[in-house]
Amino acid sequence: MTTTHWLMPSESAPQDRIWMSFPREGATLGSTPAEKDAGYAAWASVANTIASRQPLSMIVDPSERTRARAMLDGSIDIYDRVIDDFWLRDSGPTFVHAADGSLAAVDWIFNGWGGNDWTSATNDRDLARFIAGIVGAPVIPSLLVNEGGGIHVDGAGTVLITETVQLDPGRNPHADKQRVEEELCRTLGTTQAIWLPRGLTRDYETYGTRGHVDIVATIPSDGVILLHEQRDSSHPDHAVMRDIRALLQLATDAQGRSFDIIDVPAPDCISDGHGPVDYSYINHLVINGAVIACGFGEEIADARARDILAAAYPGREVVTLDARELFARGGGIHCITQQQPSARP
Repeated sequence: MTTTHWLMPSESAPQDRIWMSFPREGATLGSTPAEKDAGYAAWASVANTIASRQPLSMIVDPSERTRARAMLDGSIDIYDRVIDDFWLRDSGPTFVHAADGSLAAVDWIFNGWGGNDWTSATNDRDLARFIAGIVGAPVIPSLLVNEGGGIHVDGAGTVLITETVQLDPGRNPHADKQRVEEELCRTLGTTQAIWLPRGLTRDYETYGTRGHVDIVATIPSDGVILLHEQRDSSHPDHAVMRDIRALLQLATDAQGRSFDIIDVPAPDCISDGHGPVDYSYINHLVINGAVIACGFGEEIADARARDILAAAYPGREVVTLDARELFARGGGIHCITQQQPSARP
């Protein structure tokens, strides 16, 4: 595998800002006024919480400009641009470092999570270039259909990916593992890909991503994996996560180290009106000095997760926000945000 001069840093590396997109009318926002209001409020809550701690920039569709300015903290930079979807982790750029420490932006092909019929993704295909232009970062083009929620790196050569995402026929019908790994090596600087067989069950429904890793596992520090745990044996994800845990117990990182796996139990709620839920505390955002964590209205489970995250990210405040309205629309806090790392000295 060829070497590369790009490297995606760990999500816990110093950051200059967070990027988000404000919701607009569309399939995942909701169909009733109450559902739409709940969606707007959920996005604004995440944005304003982050903005009280570090800079945040927001992409806003012109149709939502007035609402966004009314709901968002005045410190948030707003950039007008027509968009289709507002899950910026997936439609926006993935930031990496060049060999000299400067910033660059990977522009994946975004086709609406494999070409779902409820989104066109037409207006999002150049969003990564648009943001890179604002930042002043050179663009690294890629022919891989991929999303930011479908990858997790340790910043030292290891990447977690999923067979049902990068090898999805709706995304990359002609790809195989070697081609995907070589492209991730070129763009992210990874040399060790750990392939998970699939994602959580709910993620394969209408508004799912078909297996994003960012609700399954993350690497908070070298040699450590935070792993979603579903303890209820009646939930289909109990067997899914049992098998993934067994795989990760045998895996090694790019440095040849085995992983210390820390289980993060799911909340007690196992279903809603649409079936088994994929509520996961793994879908958190790390920012400078804090972790913005998903909460699910369960005092004991939310507190337990908060304690686990605090231990995994020492020195950072853990702030829990209710993420149920986000998960009802297909994602969580990590899914709607994208970190812009600081240039490296």
